[in-house]
Amino acid sequence: MHVYQLKKDIDEALKTKVAELYMQQISVDDDEKSFQLAMDAINLTLEDEEHSRIVVAEEDGKLYGLAFLNIGISLRIGGRYIWLNELYVHNEYRNKGIGKKLLLYIIHQAESQGIKMIELETGINNSVTQHIYHSLGFYEIISKRYGFTF
Repeated sequence: MHVYQLKKDIDEALKTKVAELYMQQISVDDDEKSFQLAMDAINLTLEDEEHSRIVVAEEDGKLYGLAFLNIGISLRIGGRYIWLNELYVHNEYRNKGIGKKLLLYIIHQAESQGIKMIELETGINNSVTQHIYHSLGFYEIISKRYGFTF
């Protein structure tokens, strides 16, 4: 299994595979619109790897998992940090260490690039994912997220 960061020169077929894998994890009323939004975000990400990245787990042309992350700057920690927006492993391939491989790749890259922190969130009842995060040294931060959409 090969885990790597997508670069801007990937072909449309791989972008489509990433969007299709993402679509498997969400429940939406308008699949076509959501697919196009995902494709738009993938293209934006590939144009600006300084602020966002997509990491995939792939073998023999098949995508098994993906991670989408943003890089920001925090006054609190005095430097750059990662917000891990999405971590997804295809349903048929879960519990095989793929999510952990994606996280280890992200951790290694972040450390080598001087990024000071990685933050993420998961469902309060998602004990399997919480176990992976704890096993890699992540700890709970009590907070409440808010959003505003235009």
